[in-house]
Formats: sequence, C-alpha cells, structure tokens
Amino acid sequence: MAMKIRLTRRGSKKRPFYSIVAADSRMPRDGRFIEKLGTYNPLLAKDDPNRVKMDVDRIQHWMSVGATPTDRISRFLEAEGVMKPKLRNNPQKAIPRKKSQESASS
Repeated sequence: MAMKIRLTRRGSKKRPFYSIVAADSRMPRDGRFIEKLGTYNPLLAKDDPNRVKMDVDRIQHWMSVGATPTDRISRFLEAEGVMKPKLRNNPQKAIPRKKSQESASS
C-alpha cells in the first residue's frame, strides 16, 4: 500500500482549512485517511504559531514506514527542521511569456 502524507481540505467556501493526514495514495483528496497528523490554516499570518500544527513524531514514524510527504508538507517539514531543504530552481518561471516578449521587441 503506497502511503502519502498530504493535506485534506476542510472549512467552508472561501475559508480554507486543511488537515494533515496519512492516507493511502489511491484514496481521494478528502476521502478516507488512516491518521490525522496536524492542521494548516492558511488564513492566519505567516508568523502565527497556530498556522501549521504538526505531530512531528508521528510524521517521522509514517515516513520511516515508507510514507512520502507531498511538496507542501515537505516544505512545512523543512521549516520545522525535520527534513533537509531541497534545492528548488525553476528558471523557466523568470522568462517572460510570448506576448510580453513580442511587445518588448516592438
């Protein structure tokens, strides 16, 4: 069984609130999960300690069993100091789009 540590959306329309869960990768995003590992509230300020709450011990347990965190969860874990930061480089993001290049050259 392929395990993922990922976000499931809770909250009402335009008021997102996410739970951090360990789930089978074949289950839908908001579907069945095995264990709730924390919460994420994107509406709070970035420096607010209640923005991301995680049970780091349980997350490490699931990762030792073979669960892989999604990109967003791995960023949270990097901020906590649990995982080593990945080198992220996307030089294509800095290139202006086609219309911008055309208007700049004219």
